[in-house]
Formats: sequence, structure tokens, C-alpha cells
Amino acid sequence: MDIFSLGGVILDLLKTVVAFWNDKVSLVFELLGQSPTEFKDGGPWQVISNIEPIFVAVGSSLVVLFFVIGFCSESIDVKEEIRFETVLRMLMRLSISEWLVANNVTIMKAFFESIGALVGLITNSGSPKLKIPNEQQEIIEGLGFGESLLMMILAVIIALVIIFCGFMLIYTVYFRFLKILVIVPFGAIAFSTTSGNRMVSHTAVTYAKHFLAVLLEAVTMALAIIVCNAFLSAGLPSFTSDYADWTKALMYMCELTFGVAMTVGSVKGAQELTTKMLGL
Repeated sequence: MDIFSLGGVILDLLKTVVAFWNDKVSLVFELLGQSPTEFKDGGPWQVISNIEPIFVAVGSSLVVLFFVIGFCSESIDVKEEIRFETVLRMLMRLSISEWLVANNVTIMKAFFESIGALVGLITNSGSPKLKIPNEQQEIIEGLGFGESLLMMILAVIIALVIIFCGFMLIYTVYFRFLKILVIVPFGAIAFSTTSGNRMVSHTAVTYAKHFLAVLLEAVTMALAIIVCNAFLSAGLPSFTSDYADWTKALMYMCELTFGVAMTVGSVKGAQELTTKMLGL
């Protein structure tokens, strides 16, 4: 081993940024399993709770308006159309719409808890943490001075990329909470359209689909992180066995950077992927 080798320094740097990544992933898992009502000790949710009655009042008023619109669009001849079963159907639709408007937050809280429990089951089922394989550790420690100098420059770049990607993970999860909190009050207005005809009530269906997509985004995020960590921890492919040691180290460090960036890309595109998968 070259006494001037920087392999030990490089390995320590990589271990530090890998530990940083694992720490941020653990924080992301904790946040994804958290209900928006508990986020930041419930402070943001309290603001939404104070605003929600305004939207409920508007939604309750719109229920009557959309009911009249639906009644007029479906009734051609009032004398023939107003039968007992028709009146009963309209009253049931009106009652269901008013119930949805008044209890939309309660329904949403139930979904928050369910999705959080599902994420908890996924992340607690022995999800692998990112680690540097022993083979790569030995190779990096045994690098010569010239090779290790090149690798040191690359290791610094990789460290900066991983730190940036770690903060991007946190940003994406925080932005998801922001989306949920912003769309929650609009539920009262969206559900008020269910009192109208099928064309008008399409708004409620669209809102429900988007709401589910944002919630289930947490499950897709957790799965993407777990799978990407498993890719990175598996080491290099078998076809690299005949390569020189410094080449293996170079390929591993490039793969590490690529894998971390791929994880962030998968997390950022989780909502679009969830929407396409489930047709939401």
C-alpha cells in the first residue's frame, strides 16, 4: 500500500455522506408516516382548521345551487318527472352532498391515518439502508497516491451531490404536506357538486382522485427509496469482476452518485407515477 494514499480519507468521506443520506432517509420515512394533522406539532393544521368553516359555509350554500341546477337539467316535464322514486333519489343525493360537505375533514383524517399506517408497515419491514460494500471499502483503502488523488476530487463532488439530494428529499416531502394542507379546504366546495347532475358532480370525482394521488404519493416515495437503496447496497454488477481495482472504485462512486440522483428523481415524480398506475 502506498503510504501517501488518500484511500482512507476518501473512505471516511464516503462513509460520512452515506450516514448523512441514511439519516435523511430515516427522517423522510418518519415524515411520510406522519399525518398532516401532526406535522410540525399540528401548527399548520390548526391554521387550516380555523379556515375550514368558511369553506364549509360556502359549500353548504352551493349544495342548494347545484341541486337546483341538477334538478332543472334532469326534469323535462315536471308533472311526469316528479315521482316518488325521483324525489327520493334527489333528496338522498342532497343529503349525501350536505353530509360530505360537513364531514369532509373527518373523512380526510381517516385517510391520513390509513396511509400513514401503510407507510409505517412498509418502512418497518426491514428496509435496507445504504452502505458501502466491504469489497469496495478494501479497494478504496488500497488505492495508490495518483489514483486516490483523482478519486478524492470525485469523492468531494459526490459528497456535495449526495448532500444536495438529501435536502431535496426533505424539500419534496415538505412540499407534499403543503399540497395536502392547501387542497383540504377546497374539499367542501368540491363535494358540494355531488348534489347536482352527473356532469356537475364530475368536479367532486376529480378532486377525490387528486386527493388520493397526493396521499398515496407517500407510499410510492417510500417504495422508491427502499428499492433504490437496495440497488446501491448490492454493489457492482458481476461483469465488472475483470476490471482493475481503481476502475471498480471509479464505477462504484459513479453508480453511487447516479443511484442517489435516481432516488430523488423517483421521489419527485411519485405523484405522477401514482396517478398513472391507479388511473387517478
